[in-house]
Amino acid sequence: MNVKITGVGSYIPTKKVPNTNFNEHQFYNEDGSPFKQTNDIIIRKFVAITGIEERRYAEDHQTTSDLGFFAAQKAITDANIDPETLDYIIVASNYGDIKKGSIQCDTVPSIASRIKQKLQIKNPKCVAYDMLFGCPGWVEATIHAQAFIKAGMAKKCLVIGAEALSRIVDPHDRDSMIYADGSGAVVLEKSEEKGILAHESASYTHQENHYINFGKTFNPNIKEDTCYIKMKGRKIYEFALIHVPNAMKACLDKSGVDIKNLKKVFIHQANEKMDEAILQRFYKLYDLEMPIDIMPMTINKLGNSSVATVPTVFDLVKRGELENHHIQKGDIVMFASVGAGMNINAIVYQY
Repeated sequence: MNVKITGVGSYIPTKKVPNTNFNEHQFYNEDGSPFKQTNDIIIRKFVAITGIEERRYAEDHQTTSDLGFFAAQKAITDANIDPETLDYIIVASNYGDIKKGSIQCDTVPSIASRIKQKLQIKNPKCVAYDMLFGCPGWVEATIHAQAFIKAGMAKKCLVIGAEALSRIVDPHDRDSMIYADGSGAVVLEKSEEKGILAHESASYTHQENHYINFGKTFNPNIKEDTCYIKMKGRKIYEFALIHVPNAMKACLDKSGVDIKNLKKVFIHQANEKMDEAILQRFYKLYDLEMPIDIMPMTINKLGNSSVATVPTVFDLVKRGELENHHIQKGDIVMFASVGAGMNINAIVYQY
């Protein structure tokens, strides 16, 4: 039995936030000491490393489930299915249905349950749950959906990645400039055609599980218990360059596909230089140079939207909205991600 993506959709928030919005921020180091450089220099260095020039934030009245709902609607329409026939709705997210200005993540009911309600699905056998797996959550949720379908437990699944990271960033942490909001979704169904050819997942927790965590503001003058997303950037960079290419190779080898037949790699985007280095190392494992057009990038304009990144880029390329990037029926592509856990995963897919 094969499992294929039959519908794709994404939602990119309309609020553009350029780097100039951070000019008035007071940034501090992890030890509470202020940065010695001016914000102009900090931002210029930030762009050189990450490639991010602007990002998108949700409107003040929107929540994470709203973003996921918009992408879900598009994927369902693209698949041309009755939403009542869905067996599972799996939503990858990490911080709940956060409202603007709230100091608490809202995780009950689940985002999946909220999206199911917004879709007005009445079928109680349509099971809705959330996936907590860091930034690789959408890829892992897709692997879950495939397993359900191949086991005969489902015929159609809706998999969504939705996040509103702008609601949980420390404005005094330079890393706050990385994060963004957005959502992407796919419908998966059993199919006579090939789809998912192989997948690979791994969790490194012995020494790595606090590379991304929740922590207090870096501003020593603020005394509060509110927690924000924190990360050890250098450690993550080193971790990703060692482990992600190996996981991608293991997945590709498992699929039996020749790397020369790989058309696109849809990779999680948190740092442009890191992604380029990952792909270069991946190809070097096969003694090859990385093709110039292999990796569609949106990070410069959309930032890091966590679980939403991979399905959003896939949707944009599918619809021909990224210049010089196209896929057609039969093309072999790869989805790959790394994030909090530390978790890594990959899927080889025939479009």
